[in-house]
Amino acid sequence: MTKTAVRGGELDSLDRLEDKVKRLVAMVERMKGEQARAAEENQRLKAEIDTLRTRVASGETLSTEVAALRDERDVIRGRVSDMLTQLEALNL
Repeated sequence: MTKTAVRGGELDSLDRLEDKVKRLVAMVERMKGEQARAAEENQRLKAEIDTLRTRVASGETLSTEVAALRDERDVIRGRVSDMLTQLEALNL
């Protein structure tokens, strides 16, 4: 092989290496962008989870309040029923 042929082969190898490095850099940049989008989505989902947890806690509180009001209603209904029975017994 002549000196020129060796240099030509080296240049081809160097060109291929340069192309591979450029593709690698492009891939790394793309992956950084994907990572940034994934991090943003993760933050959005965390905020959504927090909102849903708050809503669930609020729903549980409301459910407890509704049950207490129903119990109170039943007690009042029983007392009114007793008072009506007593009034009927008086025969006014």
